[in-house]
Amino acid sequence: MNILIECRYAIIPTKTYGGIERVIWCLGKELSNLGHQVYFLVDKTSVCNFATVIPYDASKSIESHIPEFIDVIHFNRTPTFKVKKPYVVTIHTNPPESENLSKNTIFISKNHAKRYGSEAFVYNGIDWSDYPKPNLESTRNGFHFLGKSAWKLKNVFGAAKIALAANEKLHVLGGKRFTFRNFKRGLVYMLSPKVIFHGMVNNQKKIEVAESSKALVFPVIWNEPFGLAIIESLYAGCAVFGTKVGALEELISPEVGVTSNSYEDLIFAAKSFNYNPKACYDYAVKNFNAKVMALGYIAYYNTVLAGDTVNPEPPKFVSEYNTVPKIV
Repeated sequence: MNILIECRYAIIPTKTYGGIERVIWCLGKELSNLGHQVYFLVDKTSVCNFATVIPYDASKSIESHIPEFIDVIHFNRTPTFKVKKPYVVTIHTNPPESENLSKNTIFISKNHAKRYGSEAFVYNGIDWSDYPKPNLESTRNGFHFLGKSAWKLKNVFGAAKIALAANEKLHVLGGKRFTFRNFKRGLVYMLSPKVIFHGMVNNQKKIEVAESSKALVFPVIWNEPFGLAIIESLYAGCAVFGTKVGALEELISPEVGVTSNSYEDLIFAAKSFNYNPKACYDYAVKNFNAKVMALGYIAYYNTVLAGDTVNPEPPKFVSEYNTVPKIV
């Protein structure tokens, strides 16, 4: 197949933070490995050695960028024009109730799909060869938080609360200590010498810190559609302690972590969990690799190439499934 992956504002490859960019890169690479011809419609500064980059020109329509020979288009946002070729759309966020979604929408977890009345999803997967191999025999102390710490829904303050209550250090990968929000809302945590900030990190630094950590502490307070931080941490041999929101409960099996909406429960887990780095690593590599993801999408490409739609009707926001339980 000639497959066009559209993510017009993305710069690939990403060096530090950039979940969508990382996913489309891994998807395109694996599709290429499987024998398909891959094209990226992305920012003009992007480079790629396994696919053709079509630079996005904002002065032109999206349609004008699409070569005639393309068999299927993979959008990463809902198109606002009538698409003349077979296409699918991956939604990586939580669209508001007012947004009109396509019949060809694919979500990134079972929970994500359910919250919009759909059953169509493909888990994100990573090309783990892009990451250093973790040392699963390393001595592990403390915990880590991985994500944009400035975004309150990621709840870095809650992660610090859990780590400090367990009398452990917390390494924060993805933010700065000295921000207005940290001083206004989380001073008691952010001034602790046990909370260590590493800023935005690349894959090398991410694994270097995580392979010495016992677990990712991830008490997010929103419906996380997926959470690359979870599978990256599992790959590094870390357990995951998170809230029962969004996709977390389906991604975190009892063998590799604990989910709860009680801080007390998560603190207890941090102190008493039966840590098994090899089990965490194996779980990530087996279930969340780029090939599994690519094969999932190929099945949907074949669906639309056959003239069918991914969903019988456009997915719609389901209010009862989109509430966020309070963490106590």
